[in-house]
Amino acid sequence: MELGEKLKAARLAAGLSQRQLCGDVITRNMLSQIENGSARPSMDTLRYLAGQLGKPVSFFLEEAAVSPPHQAATEAARRAYLAGEYEAALRALETCGVPEGTFEQECRLLTALACLSLAEEAADRGQKPYAAELLARAEQARPAYCARELERRRLLLAAKLHPQPGQEIVRQLPSLDEELLLRARAALDAGDIRRCAALLEAAEDRESPDWNFLRGEAFLAEGDYARAAECYHRAEEAHPKKTAPRLERCYRELEDYKQAYFYACKQR
Repeated sequence: MELGEKLKAARLAAGLSQRQLCGDVITRNMLSQIENGSARPSMDTLRYLAGQLGKPVSFFLEEAAVSPPHQAATEAARRAYLAGEYEAALRALETCGVPEGTFEQECRLLTALACLSLAEEAADRGQKPYAAELLARAEQARPAYCARELERRRLLLAAKLHPQPGQEIVRQLPSLDEELLLRARAALDAGDIRRCAALLEAAEDRESPDWNFLRGEAFLAEGDYARAAECYHRAEEAHPKKTAPRLERCYRELEDYKQAYFYACKQR
Protein backbone atom coordinates (compact mmCIF):
# COMPACT_ATOMS: atom_id res chain seq x y z
CA MET A 1 0.00 0.00 0.00
CA GLU A 2 1.33 3.41 -0.98
CA LEU A 3 1.89 6.19 1.54
CA GLY A 4 -1.17 8.15 0.36
CA GLU A 5 -3.38 5.10 0.56
CA LYS A 6 -2.14 4.40 4.08
CA LEU A 7 -2.93 7.95 5.15
CA LYS A 8 -6.42 7.78 3.70
CA ALA A 9 -7.11 4.37 5.28
CA ALA A 10 -5.86 5.58 8.67
CA ARG A 11 -7.98 8.75 8.40
CA LEU A 12 -11.13 6.82 7.55
CA ALA A 13 -10.43 4.34 10.34
CA ALA A 14 -10.15 7.26 12.75
CA GLY A 15 -13.46 8.66 11.51
CA LEU A 16 -11.95 11.98 10.43
CA SER A 17 -12.84 14.07 7.41
CA GLN A 18 -10.08 15.68 5.37
CA ARG A 19 -10.96 19.07 6.85
CA GLN A 20 -10.75 17.72 10.40
CA LEU A 21 -7.37 16.10 9.76
CA CYS A 22 -5.93 19.20 8.11
CA GLY A 23 -6.84 21.61 10.89
CA ASP A 24 -5.06 24.93 10.38
CA VAL A 25 -1.73 23.32 9.49
CA ILE A 26 -2.13 22.16 5.89
CA THR A 27 -4.70 22.77 3.17
CA ARG A 28 -7.40 20.32 2.21
CA ASN A 29 -6.15 20.44 -1.38
CA MET A 30 -2.67 19.39 -0.26
CA LEU A 31 -4.04 16.47 1.78
CA SER A 32 -6.15 15.37 -1.19
CA GLN A 33 -3.06 15.38 -3.42
CA ILE A 34 -1.10 13.36 -0.86
CA GLU A 35 -3.87 10.78 -0.50
CA ASN A 36 -4.26 10.28 -4.26
CA GLY A 37 -0.49 10.00 -4.74
CA SER A 38 0.06 13.17 -6.78
CA ALA A 39 2.12 14.80 -4.02
CA ARG A 40 4.45 13.68 -1.24
CA PRO A 41 4.38 15.23 2.22
CA SER A 42 7.41 16.85 3.79
CA MET A 43 8.66 15.27 6.99
CA ASP A 44 7.11 18.10 9.02
CA THR A 45 3.73 17.51 7.38
CA LEU A 46 3.98 13.74 7.81
CA ARG A 47 4.83 14.12 11.50
CA TYR A 48 1.75 16.30 11.97
CA LEU A 49 -0.56 13.87 10.14
CA ALA A 50 0.84 10.86 11.99
CA GLY A 51 0.34 12.64 15.31
CA GLN A 52 -3.27 13.52 14.43
CA LEU A 53 -3.95 9.88 13.48
CA GLY A 54 -2.20 8.44 16.53
CA LYS A 55 0.36 6.59 14.43
CA PRO A 56 4.17 6.61 14.46
CA VAL A 57 5.81 8.14 11.38
CA SER A 58 7.41 4.77 10.65
CA PHE A 59 3.95 3.31 10.06
CA PHE A 60 3.64 5.34 6.86
CA LEU A 61 7.26 4.93 5.77
CA GLU A 62 7.51 1.16 5.71
CA GLU A 63 6.69 0.87 2.01
CA ALA A 64 7.17 4.37 0.66
CA ALA A 65 9.96 6.90 0.96
CA VAL A 66 8.98 10.51 1.52
CA SER A 67 9.93 12.98 -1.18
CA PRO A 68 9.28 16.61 -0.22
CA PRO A 69 6.73 18.08 -2.67
CA HIS A 70 8.80 21.20 -3.31
CA GLN A 71 12.15 19.50 -3.84
CA ALA A 72 12.02 19.23 -7.66
CA ALA A 73 10.83 22.82 -8.13
CA THR A 74 13.41 24.15 -5.69
CA GLU A 75 16.23 22.26 -7.40
CA ALA A 76 15.09 23.56 -10.82
CA ALA A 77 15.01 27.12 -9.48
CA ARG A 78 18.43 26.71 -7.91
CA ARG A 79 19.95 25.50 -11.20
CA ALA A 80 18.34 28.33 -13.16
CA TYR A 81 19.53 30.98 -10.72
CA LEU A 82 23.11 29.69 -10.75
CA ALA A 83 23.00 29.80 -14.56
CA GLY A 84 21.89 33.44 -14.46
CA GLU A 85 18.42 32.57 -15.78
CA TYR A 86 16.51 34.60 -13.20
CA GLU A 87 13.11 34.59 -14.92
CA ALA A 88 13.27 30.80 -15.29
CA ALA A 89 14.13 30.55 -11.59
CA LEU A 90 11.03 32.55 -10.68
CA ARG A 91 8.82 30.41 -12.93
CA ALA A 92 10.11 27.28 -11.21
CA LEU A 93 9.51 28.79 -7.79
CA GLU A 94 5.93 29.68 -8.70
CA THR A 95 5.19 25.96 -9.01
CA CYS A 96 6.19 25.45 -5.38
CA GLY A 97 3.05 27.08 -4.03
CA VAL A 98 3.61 27.68 -0.33
CA PRO A 99 6.77 25.75 0.64
CA GLU A 100 6.97 24.00 3.97
CA GLY A 101 9.67 23.20 6.47
CA THR A 102 13.26 23.18 5.27
CA PHE A 103 12.33 24.43 1.79
CA GLU A 104 10.66 27.66 2.89
CA GLN A 105 13.78 29.69 3.60
CA GLU A 106 15.62 28.55 0.48
CA CYS A 107 12.61 29.32 -1.72
CA ARG A 108 12.39 32.75 -0.12
CA LEU A 109 16.09 33.38 -0.62
CA LEU A 110 16.02 32.25 -4.26
CA THR A 111 12.96 34.41 -4.93
CA ALA A 112 14.55 37.45 -3.32
CA LEU A 113 17.86 36.99 -5.14
CA ALA A 114 16.23 36.38 -8.54
CA CYS A 115 13.91 39.38 -8.16
CA LEU A 116 16.77 41.59 -7.02
CA SER A 117 18.96 40.54 -9.96
CA LEU A 118 16.13 41.22 -12.41
CA ALA A 119 15.41 44.56 -10.71
CA GLU A 120 19.05 45.61 -11.12
CA GLU A 121 18.94 44.70 -14.81
CA ALA A 122 15.65 46.56 -15.28
CA ALA A 123 17.03 49.65 -13.54
CA ASP A 124 20.07 49.62 -15.83
CA ARG A 125 17.70 49.58 -18.81
CA GLY A 126 15.76 52.54 -17.40
CA GLN A 127 12.65 50.46 -16.61
CA LYS A 128 12.11 52.03 -13.21
CA PRO A 129 8.46 50.98 -12.55
CA TYR A 130 9.26 47.34 -13.36
CA ALA A 131 12.43 47.51 -11.27
CA ALA A 132 10.43 48.95 -8.36
CA GLU A 133 7.88 46.14 -8.66
CA LEU A 134 10.61 43.50 -8.60
CA LEU A 135 12.33 45.20 -5.68
CA ALA A 136 9.10 45.16 -3.67
CA ARG A 137 8.70 41.47 -4.46
CA ALA A 138 12.27 40.81 -3.34
CA GLU A 139 11.60 42.65 -0.07
CA GLN A 140 8.43 40.63 0.51
CA ALA A 141 10.26 37.35 -0.10
CA ARG A 142 13.34 38.24 1.95
CA PRO A 143 14.27 35.26 4.15
CA ALA A 144 15.50 35.23 7.73
CA TYR A 145 19.08 35.18 6.48
CA CYS A 146 20.89 36.97 3.67
CA ALA A 147 23.73 35.30 1.77
CA ARG A 148 25.36 38.55 0.62
CA GLU A 149 25.40 39.98 4.11
CA LEU A 150 26.83 36.73 5.46
CA GLU A 151 29.62 36.87 2.87
CA ARG A 152 30.42 40.47 3.76
CA ARG A 153 30.57 39.57 7.43
CA ARG A 154 32.79 36.58 6.60
CA LEU A 155 35.26 38.75 4.70
CA LEU A 156 35.36 41.41 7.41
CA LEU A 157 36.02 38.78 10.03
CA ALA A 158 38.78 37.28 7.87
CA ALA A 159 40.36 40.73 7.64
CA LYS A 160 40.17 41.16 11.42
CA LEU A 161 41.85 37.82 11.96
CA HIS A 162 44.82 38.96 9.87
CA PRO A 163 46.59 42.08 11.17
CA GLN A 164 47.60 42.97 7.61
CA PRO A 165 44.78 41.72 5.39
CA GLY A 166 45.85 40.72 1.92
CA GLN A 167 44.67 42.50 -1.19
CA GLU A 168 42.65 39.41 -2.11
CA ILE A 169 40.31 39.97 0.86
CA VAL A 170 40.00 43.66 0.08
CA ARG A 171 39.19 42.95 -3.57
CA GLN A 172 36.40 40.58 -2.56
CA LEU A 173 34.66 43.14 -0.38
CA PRO A 174 31.71 44.81 -2.12
CA SER A 175 32.18 48.42 -3.18
CA LEU A 176 30.64 51.03 -0.90
CA ASP A 177 30.27 53.59 -3.70
CA GLU A 178 26.51 53.22 -4.11
CA GLU A 179 25.91 53.77 -0.39
CA LEU A 180 28.42 56.63 -0.29
CA LEU A 181 26.60 58.44 -3.13
CA LEU A 182 23.27 58.02 -1.37
CA ARG A 183 24.69 59.36 1.88
CA ALA A 184 26.40 62.22 0.05
CA ARG A 185 23.11 63.21 -1.62
CA ALA A 186 21.34 63.14 1.74
CA ALA A 187 24.08 65.30 3.29
CA LEU A 188 23.84 67.80 0.43
CA ASP A 189 20.04 67.96 0.74
CA ALA A 190 20.51 68.64 4.46
CA GLY A 191 22.89 71.50 3.68
CA ASP A 192 25.96 69.72 5.07
CA ILE A 193 28.28 70.38 2.12
CA ARG A 194 31.45 69.44 3.99
CA ARG A 195 30.10 66.00 4.85
CA CYS A 196 28.85 65.55 1.28
CA ALA A 197 32.33 66.30 -0.09
CA ALA A 198 34.01 63.97 2.42
CA LEU A 199 31.71 61.10 1.50
CA LEU A 200 32.33 61.64 -2.20
CA GLU A 201 36.09 61.72 -1.71
CA ALA A 202 35.86 58.29 -0.03
CA ALA A 203 34.35 56.70 -3.17
CA GLU A 204 36.50 54.41 -5.29
CA ASP A 205 35.09 55.32 -8.71
CA ARG A 206 35.43 59.06 -9.25
CA GLU A 207 35.00 58.84 -13.00
CA SER A 208 31.34 57.86 -13.09
CA PRO A 209 28.78 60.41 -14.34
CA ASP A 210 26.75 60.09 -11.13
CA TRP A 211 29.79 60.83 -8.95
CA ASN A 212 30.78 63.83 -11.07
CA PHE A 213 27.26 65.23 -11.17
CA LEU A 214 26.95 65.06 -7.38
CA ARG A 215 30.46 66.48 -6.91
CA GLY A 216 29.44 69.32 -9.20
CA GLU A 217 26.39 69.92 -7.01
CA ALA A 218 28.63 70.22 -3.96
CA PHE A 219 31.02 72.63 -5.71
CA LEU A 220 28.04 74.65 -6.92
CA ALA A 221 26.67 74.91 -3.37
CA GLU A 222 30.09 76.14 -2.23
CA GLY A 223 30.19 78.75 -4.99
CA ASP A 224 33.17 77.12 -6.71
CA TYR A 225 31.73 77.54 -10.20
CA ALA A 226 34.88 76.64 -12.16
CA ARG A 227 35.29 73.22 -10.56
CA ALA A 228 31.52 72.66 -10.60
CA ALA A 229 31.55 73.23 -14.39
CA GLU A 230 34.39 70.72 -14.80
CA CYS A 231 32.40 68.05 -12.98
CA TYR A 232 29.19 68.81 -14.84
CA HIS A 233 31.02 68.46 -18.16
CA ARG A 234 32.11 64.94 -17.17
CA ALA A 235 28.49 64.08 -16.37
CA GLU A 236 27.01 65.97 -19.32
CA GLU A 237 26.69 63.04 -21.72
CA ALA A 238 24.85 60.86 -19.20
CA HIS A 239 22.73 63.65 -17.69
CA PRO A 240 22.24 66.30 -20.42
CA LYS A 241 18.95 67.71 -19.12
CA LYS A 242 20.20 68.11 -15.56
CA THR A 243 23.62 69.51 -16.40
CA ALA A 244 22.57 72.14 -18.99
CA PRO A 245 20.87 74.60 -16.57
CA ARG A 246 23.65 74.17 -14.04
CA LEU A 247 26.36 74.79 -16.64
CA GLU A 248 24.48 77.90 -17.75
CA ARG A 249 24.50 79.17 -14.20
CA CYS A 250 28.19 78.35 -13.70
CA TYR A 251 29.23 80.23 -16.86
CA ARG A 252 27.07 83.22 -15.98
CA GLU A 253 28.77 83.41 -12.60
CA LEU A 254 32.15 83.07 -14.34
CA GLU A 255 31.07 85.82 -16.78
CA ASP A 256 31.58 83.55 -19.75
CA TYR A 257 28.38 84.69 -21.43
CA LYS A 258 29.06 82.91 -24.71
CA GLN A 259 29.08 79.53 -22.99
CA ALA A 260 26.17 80.58 -20.79
CA TYR A 261 24.14 81.42 -23.91
CA PHE A 262 25.13 78.10 -25.48
CA TYR A 263 23.74 76.10 -22.53
CA ALA A 264 20.68 78.32 -22.33
CA CYS A 265 19.91 77.42 -25.95
CA LYS A 266 20.37 73.70 -25.21
CA GLN A 267 17.47 73.88 -22.79
CA ARG A 268 15.02 75.10 -25.42
